[in-house]
Amino acid sequence: MTSLHKAPTDGSGARSSGALLNRWPLLRWFISSGTLGVPQAAGPVAFSLVALSLTGQATDGAAMILAMTIAQVCGAIPIARLGKSLPLATFLKLLVVIRTVALASIALLAAREASFTWLIVLVAVAGLVNGAAYGYLRAVLNHLAPASRLPRALGIAATLNELTFVLAPVAASGLGTVSPVFAVLALAAVGAIPALLVPSTGSTPIADVRGVQGSVVSPAILLWLLCAAAGGAAVAVIEIGAVALALNFGYPPALAIVFTVPLCSTAVAGGIWVSVRNRMATRRAVLAQLSIMTLGLALAALNLSVTTTVIATVLMGSVMAPLSTYYSHVLDALAPSQRRAEMFALLRTANASGVIFASAVLTVVSLSVALSVVTGLMIVVTLVVGIASARRQAPATAALSAAFPLHVRDE
Repeated sequence: MTSLHKAPTDGSGARSSGALLNRWPLLRWFISSGTLGVPQAAGPVAFSLVALSLTGQATDGAAMILAMTIAQVCGAIPIARLGKSLPLATFLKLLVVIRTVALASIALLAAREASFTWLIVLVAVAGLVNGAAYGYLRAVLNHLAPASRLPRALGIAATLNELTFVLAPVAASGLGTVSPVFAVLALAAVGAIPALLVPSTGSTPIADVRGVQGSVVSPAILLWLLCAAAGGAAVAVIEIGAVALALNFGYPPALAIVFTVPLCSTAVAGGIWVSVRNRMATRRAVLAQLSIMTLGLALAALNLSVTTTVIATVLMGSVMAPLSTYYSHVLDALAPSQRRAEMFALLRTANASGVIFASAVLTVVSLSVALSVVTGLMIVVTLVVGIASARRQAPATAALSAAFPLHVRDE
């Protein structure tokens, strides 16, 4: 490599060029991470506009999102296992291409005013690969960032994810006013970026790695997956119920942003904090963050005032990124190396399951009851983590300490 560069005698030019070359694959991964979730983030708005143009009912867009989410849950592990014979980046690109074709087909059929049933089928195909795609993208990161920099990388990824879920619906709404079909095409195009940018790792196909067989889930892994599912339900019940919250306090539906904007803004701030700190949380810190999430939900469930509810969303948003980063890192340490893509797909599935649970509860009961139910779920999860911590039977933390001794401190 040195023969390819004319470096100054002090070596500074070579060092800076080398740094840029080393950072470029990671930068490409960040862009891929930020754009992979665009179809899911913009989907509720874009699909509702498409449904409105075809059926006259914007609420039919919810059926498309439900089909996408259920397909993601069902397909995450089976699809992830199909990629064992291919390098991580190659299989990820294949999954993104499949999703892009499905989304583009939705736009084409919508333009031709095809049967709405076909749109449901195609959006389910797009959702089928979502979980596995996330799992493989996250597994690629392990080949790009050393263990000492994983907390920072995960924090940046969490920040980008929150920004995506803030900006993508706004963009979809703006494009949808021009044409709902164009909005779907746009989210398909942006969601295809990982297929172009995700860096190759040169990693060995998973099928060539000798290791454990059977289920990847252990009691310690199950604990953190449950935490992820509960957290997904907690956030979803606020985001999905934001309009109902606004109406409950006598505000028009458009002012639902009073609750969603603080939630997302503090989530972005939390991701920045994790990135700057570049350290994984201790067991006590994680327990405190789970308690803060639970307290925020409880305040919202009390239905005291708009101010109290906004404070509740701020509390919840402030710990979203730190918790999601911790779950990703701790499961990374617990999963066998040849099963990491599958594990990260399972993590995505757990979060999606929480969203489905919150949606189902909100469909069956009132908002106040739904908030109480999800609060109860968070209390149970927090107590389980607290008991495990008190007994010092936290194999997840022990595994992390062994894997990253310089960056995990057990207090």
